[in-house]
Amino acid sequence: MIEVRGVSLVYGSGPAAVPAIAELSFSVEEGEMVAVVGPSGCGKTSLLLLLDGLVRPTSGQVLIAGEEVRGVRRDVALVLQDAGLLPWKTVRQNAELALRIQKRRESVDGILAALGLSGFERRFPAELSEGMRRRVGIARALALRPRVLLMDEPMANLDSLTRERIQNLLLDLWWEMRFTAVLVTHDIEEAVFLGQRILVLTPRPARLREVLENPGMGSQEYRGSPDFLARVRALRRILGENG
Repeated sequence: MIEVRGVSLVYGSGPAAVPAIAELSFSVEEGEMVAVVGPSGCGKTSLLLLLDGLVRPTSGQVLIAGEEVRGVRRDVALVLQDAGLLPWKTVRQNAELALRIQKRRESVDGILAALGLSGFERRFPAELSEGMRRRVGIARALALRPRVLLMDEPMANLDSLTRERIQNLLLDLWWEMRFTAVLVTHDIEEAVFLGQRILVLTPRPARLREVLENPGMGSQEYRGSPDFLARVRALRRILGENG
């Protein structure tokens, strides 16, 4: 579904050039959810921008469904860390925004209900908790029924209970919609809970250091299992070595 082939990305040129990604290669199968972790500033967000077509690689190729990514695609949705809501629009209007840009008339009611936002459709972002604003951002992306969902730390800086609730909702929606997903996160437990595989990147410029298989992922009960705790310890060890 997603193929990253020998991708390098350099911002700027000459003495001021900043290499963000170097010779990165990996693939994501259709319907798979992959987590990406690595040191701060290593290029994780840049990778999502490449997958979304917002930036082009300096060298190498990014392909989705066998087609080279040359710009933003209608079947790919990106969820930003700050949700990116328009403060003058209601919950419903924000959730419908991407649909309206694409001149599509699908209802967002089902997605809002699935994310626990029914009854808040007429509220404005300033009237919502941070966790609810994040859910509206996720609703806007999922309203497109994307084949690929890209997420840039959508649960960062939330309290632990709110974070777990949204993680559980994402897992349920993934089972229901079977989108392909790439989640960038700094949270080790989140990566293990939501990633069927976990890609560990090196410090900038990002290269693929290791891939941690995580076959037990897929149920809310996994979070408290011995296998989950073992994967958390393994990932913490890898990241410790990476630092």
